Amino acid sequence: MIKKITLSLVTALIFSAAAFAQIENPVKWSFTSKKIADKVYEVYITANLDPKWHIYAQDAGEGPSPTAVNFVKNPLVSFDGKVKEQGSMEKEYDKNFGSVLKFYSTKVIFVQKIKLRSNVATVLKGSVNYMVCNDKKCLPPKDVTFSIKLEGK
Repeated sequence: MIKKITLSLVTALIFSAAAFAQIENPVKWSFTSKKIADKVYEVYITANLDPKWHIYAQDAGEGPSPTAVNFVKNPLVSFDGKVKEQGSMEKEYDKNFGSVLKFYSTKVIFVQKIKLRSNVATVLKGSVNYMVCNDKKCLPPKDVTFSIKLEGK
């Protein structure tokens, strides 16, 4: 009987430790491209957020880490303008940061227009650095890497 109780307690402790050890990941990322003209593409970096979480804009306001999209240098690619945001931006005063903050809930798409310097296929690589919060906590800034094929022709 004592062995069963001990085994049950050990099993419960292992499962509860495993539950606490899981890393929260409230953002699901996807990375795609669309050819819009000869040698011209739009790259779409999409963040889908779990309910009650939000991700900060590139110009977030004073305090939290803004979202930053960074591209690895590629001699076959030139960038046309800056990364744009598509989504329903929210603005709200945050007493914790003492600032009006800009963020997205549910979904945001970061769009970068690029031009290929030749008709050769290439891969656009980079990373997104972002921070997410809900009404109880913020997670530390995190990087996610991406690799997007560009057909060229």
